[in-house]
Formats: sequence, C-alpha cells, structure tokens
Amino acid sequence: MTVYLFALLIGVVAGSRTFTAPAAVSWAAHLGWLHLRGTPLRFLAVSVIPYLFTLLAIGELILDKLPKTPSRKAPSGFIARIVSGAFCGAAIGAARAAVPGGLIAGAAGAVIGTFAFYELRSRLVRATGGRDLPIALLEDACAIVTAIWIVTRAAP
Repeated sequence: MTVYLFALLIGVVAGSRTFTAPAAVSWAAHLGWLHLRGTPLRFLAVSVIPYLFTLLAIGELILDKLPKTPSRKAPSGFIARIVSGAFCGAAIGAARAAVPGGLIAGAAGAVIGTFAFYELRSRLVRATGGRDLPIALLEDACAIVTAIWIVTRAAP
C-alpha cells in the first residue's frame, strides 16, 4: 500500500513542477536508492539522465516565473504533468514490482497536484496582494523538498 502512496505523492509533485519529479526519481535511481535494475525503467539510473532531467527542471523553474508562461491547466502543460506523474509513479512502482498501480497512482496524483497547486498558488497570491514571485519560489521549494523526501523513503 505504501508504494501507491509514494507514487501518488510523486505525481502530486509532477502536478506542481513537471520536471522536478523525474529529476528526483532519476537521481534516486542513479544513487541506488530506487532499485530499477531488471525493469524497463532501468535507464533512469544511467549517469546522464539525472543531469538531463535536472537541466529540464531548472529550465522549468525559470520559465514558470515569466509573465507569458501558459497556465498549468492549459492542455499541453496539463498533459505533460499527467505523463510525468504517471512515469514517475511507474518508476516508484517498478522498484516493488507494482508498475501498473504506480503508473495509475502517479497520474492521479498529477491531476490532483495540478489543480490543488493552481488553486493554492492563486489564493496565496491574492492574499499577498498579487505578489506572485514569492509564492512561486515557495512552490518551487516545496516541490523540491517533497520530491527528495519521497524518493528517499520510497526505496524498498
């Protein structure tokens, strides 16, 4: 049951920041915390993959602050978050031979995270008089810390 909770939670992170979740999962696989040997997702442990996802995550963190960045609820961003959550949930599930359940839980978490963080960020921005940057940085920090917490505990 715990594996599905961690898969759901990594999906929630993907709903907040699309590439933070796969960056954390790939680092966990690379560092040996998440055992993906013998699974189709073993490529996540290859040394170049965590760096690639980290670059994508950093780029996303920067782009999120730009005024012309589309809403996370726009179809392309929303679909990307669901795919990311499903992918990361499947990786967490793969470490415990629970790929289908992990995939579904991760996708569900991404849907929840997308809408929950949109609403939370919107309300916090309104409560702080329209100051988005501090709230966006807080969301970044929460996503990063939560992703690290998840992958350090999801390992079998």
